[in-house]
Amino acid sequence: MSKQIPLMDVMMLLAETQSNPMHVCGLMLFEKPKGRPGVVNEIVEAYRAARPTPPFDCVPELSSTHTPRWLPGANYDPRYHVQHIAMPEGARYEDLLYLAGDLHETMLDRGRPLFRVWIIDQVPGGRFAVFAKMHHAIVDGVSAARRVNASLRATRHKGVPKPLFAVDVPVRKPRPPKALVKRLVGLGTNATSQYMALLGSLRKGLWNRIGLATQGSVPFAAHRGPMNEPVANARSVATLSLPLEAMRRVGRHYGATLNDVAMTVIDAGVHRYLAGQNQPFGHRLVAMCPVSLRETDDASGGTKVSAVFVRMGKPDADVAERLVQVTESMKAAKEDVRAMSRETALGYAAGMMAIAGLGSVTHADRVTRPSANLVISNIPGWDRPLYLNGAKLAGVYPVSAIAAGVGLNATVISCNGSMDFGFVGNGASLHDLPTLADHVARAWRDLEQATPRG
Repeated sequence: MSKQIPLMDVMMLLAETQSNPMHVCGLMLFEKPKGRPGVVNEIVEAYRAARPTPPFDCVPELSSTHTPRWLPGANYDPRYHVQHIAMPEGARYEDLLYLAGDLHETMLDRGRPLFRVWIIDQVPGGRFAVFAKMHHAIVDGVSAARRVNASLRATRHKGVPKPLFAVDVPVRKPRPPKALVKRLVGLGTNATSQYMALLGSLRKGLWNRIGLATQGSVPFAAHRGPMNEPVANARSVATLSLPLEAMRRVGRHYGATLNDVAMTVIDAGVHRYLAGQNQPFGHRLVAMCPVSLRETDDASGGTKVSAVFVRMGKPDADVAERLVQVTESMKAAKEDVRAMSRETALGYAAGMMAIAGLGSVTHADRVTRPSANLVISNIPGWDRPLYLNGAKLAGVYPVSAIAAGVGLNATVISCNGSMDFGFVGNGASLHDLPTLADHVARAWRDLEQATPRG
């Protein structure tokens, strides 16, 4: 049976190109349990025996004669969708990051279900990794994290649960439409307010284009930087883990959220990285930050996000001042999204994606201001140990998509006492992202040291 593809997911499919594929990935590291040399083979066999569940069993049809729809995928090959590889003897962790970049580069085959999984053995430190690649049209960060959580166990017991592409997850049914009379009665108040909220956000982008300063969530306010060079196939990947409770303590001291702290150290790290590359950026960075619109118990397929555009810290600000500036900017940006209904916010995000995609196709984005300099996303995680066939999850690093005209993405997720950062960049203009991760770590140490204890 076919199913209509929602507008946001259609935009994900239409915006995709060979050099700018629209999939999201995740790199999960596991510690091998002692005395069980066959643990990885057991996982591979169990994953290949599993059958994908919706939407991981579908392929898209974007015919000009039909509404875009999902169709059952007829070409499911377990050995293609679940790969088993191993790092060579003497490999370093950096080699795993190079491999992740290579796996990230290529588009998923539209004729097959839109996911692949690589189980990577012989990772340095007595570990193995699972690298999952899924099209953004079937998952977003929150739904992917919920699937990962459902595919792992809270105990060290042997056994392989269903993989993330085959788990049974809650699907929230669409709310029934209001009666016609109720819709008409509400039209004069609710619809008008939503229309004005949407116009307000678009107006801010226009004002900025003609040089008028404004506050809140403002697209196209970014100055062009190395992050906004044309995107090529090459990808650079890096990871980082920081102590979650210490980040919370710093946030409490400054009246900031955990997300504000993460954004601040990323902001400082990017400025330091660019300076080290002899490309100092003399402006405030603008970050596009996805905002999840999912209900608490909804892990269904597709993308259900909007976005805010946040002006980061001043280029010369120290890291503590930067945190105050980022926190203020984020509060102002969130107010704009709160003024919109869920449907309006989804439409706004789809519209912004269409504008960015059009700019990329026509190359107008090479002469106009970019929508943002980087994407920063925060995915809710978990604060407990998780295991796969007795192997402890040691880290989970999102390696997300690169937006049109925005060649740097930093996504964070909490994982059992750590905040795990995944960085992916346009390899044609942003080289050696592990150096960026090092700068972010140093910015965190500076912020922690600058924060009084007690």
